[in-house]
Amino acid sequence: MHSVRTAVVGASGYSGQELLHYLARHPVFRLTLVTSRQQAGEPLSKHVQGLPREVGALTFVDAAPDAKLAEAADLFFLALPHGAAAPYAVALRKAGKTVIDLSADFRTSDPAIYQEFYGHPHPAQDLLAQAVYGLPELHRERLKTAQLVASPGCFPTSIILPLAPFLRQHLLAPGSISITSLSGVSGAGRKLELRLLFGEVNDNMYAYGAPKHRHLGEIEQELSLAAGEKITVTFVPHLVPMHRGMLSTITTTLLEPKSEAELQTILEQAYADEPFVEIVPAPAFPEAREVAHSNRIRIGLRVDARTNRLILFSAIDNLGKGAASQAIQAANVACGLPEQAGL
Repeated sequence: MHSVRTAVVGASGYSGQELLHYLARHPVFRLTLVTSRQQAGEPLSKHVQGLPREVGALTFVDAAPDAKLAEAADLFFLALPHGAAAPYAVALRKAGKTVIDLSADFRTSDPAIYQEFYGHPHPAQDLLAQAVYGLPELHRERLKTAQLVASPGCFPTSIILPLAPFLRQHLLAPGSISITSLSGVSGAGRKLELRLLFGEVNDNMYAYGAPKHRHLGEIEQELSLAAGEKITVTFVPHLVPMHRGMLSTITTTLLEPKSEAELQTILEQAYADEPFVEIVPAPAFPEAREVAHSNRIRIGLRVDARTNRLILFSAIDNLGKGAASQAIQAANVACGLPEQAGL
């Protein structure tokens, strides 16, 4: 198969660097352009270690969102903050390019929801109808023809996949879902911020973003689609003293009593053909280290018969299945490639 010229816009952040490592070894996607405003003019090898020599020799460029950028590749990964990605998506889609956006700019289909959670009007409302939420396990058929993919956030991925099979079968009380998620520090991005310094994070952990974290918009959107009715959840994220990894614990009330074996079967059947979803058999629990540096999610469950509540557990790598490798999985689908290519 012919190679696909591929660019990473915003390649100096944690997600961007993770993309480079995956793409450097991808059998079809061939890196032709990497951008970074801060490192413009410098070789990748100076800032990103462990790349093949020919990839490390590429030079960071500072590229504006224009037609000249569009000429450099056919497939573009946008590893930029929310708000900053939209102008690039507009220019690249105008040029007919396929865009995989790792920011939050196109994850919510309703611009009012975007404004509610991000505090400003949506920067490219005309493109929202084109965007496909990039969770292949839920939207594979739509992704096959997608040219603008909104790659999910790490928290939503760890939450939506465990809950979706049970919401589809209407087994859960819609207003009963409560989620606690623990994230490695890299989930906050590669930036200088007091609360992210080693001295603040080491030997420490803390909650943040409660009660209305910005990822709630896409979480509730996708859970509502799975349930066929409006779903609202309580979500509290925490930062823990590790670089990468994520663990989510979800509790919810069952509409009628079900055995642990019945619910385990539902989960196993829902993801029986999914190469990156692993269901953990009782009595084991998913652990973050089990999925480090991978595109896998491990899901487990327990039933608390005393309270008639289902407890779900999931573990992902926030930079892998929560960001870079999941974006590549969706790109594989959109480009008609084997889903596991490069992963």
